[in-house]
Amino acid sequence: MTILDKIIAEKQHEVSARKQEVSIHQLEKSSTFSRQTISLKKALQQSNTGIIAEFKRKSPSKGWIAEHAQANVIPFGYQQAGATGLSILTDYPFFGGQTKDILDAREQVTIPILRKDFMIDEYQLIEAKAMGADVILLIAAALSPKQVLTLAKIAHSLSLEVLLEIHNEQELAHICEEVDMVGVNNRNLKDFIVDIQYSFDLVDKIPNECLKISESGLQNPTDVMHLRKAGYQGFLMGETFMKTAHPEKALAAFIQQLRVN
Repeated sequence: MTILDKIIAEKQHEVSARKQEVSIHQLEKSSTFSRQTISLKKALQQSNTGIIAEFKRKSPSKGWIAEHAQANVIPFGYQQAGATGLSILTDYPFFGGQTKDILDAREQVTIPILRKDFMIDEYQLIEAKAMGADVILLIAAALSPKQVLTLAKIAHSLSLEVLLEIHNEQELAHICEEVDMVGVNNRNLKDFIVDIQYSFDLVDKIPNECLKISESGLQNPTDVMHLRKAGYQGFLMGETFMKTAHPEKALAAFIQQLRVN
């Protein structure tokens, strides 16, 4: 089994258990469920940096990055530092995330939040809305094109935007009219090897109707500037900041370098 296979198998058990703990009716009654969502796509179109700062405690390949990081502190610091949007991991076994993390961040921030998880079930979309998320992630490597279309339609019915993540040319077939943004993950989810060349190779093959985002492996402002010239408007970055003692300061310094150049 690949790492992705293991994650999806675990996710199926996890979602099944959570359905027993909290019903859809209970989720829909939560105070955050009826809030008006914020468009990440519009925010990125209007941004001159396009940084989506990620809150991540752990990764399957590197283990704990920031085990004790607090979701009611760092996301707010990211917003203060100039992040256009936030990505918050809610998978616990592999990424150290919790569903509570988005709720904690939502109380502090006013910028769009992406729920980053392995979405395989409608229930998770309703959860995302109840948490206070604005965008959900659909991963082409984990879903069929039909599943992407179905889940994307449900997301839109909940006023959630859809970020479709792809990694190779074959996964372009998952793009449909219900997708708002397409992210190229420079990390191969089967072996977790990273190469930003994937973003350069795929940029011209993604329909221009979809805002383009480059994800993972972005280490320096030069990478971002070259990717922006290639056609990307969003840049999802987490480990670069989370591995430092003060992620918000690392982001602020990064954005300052972007603006200088």
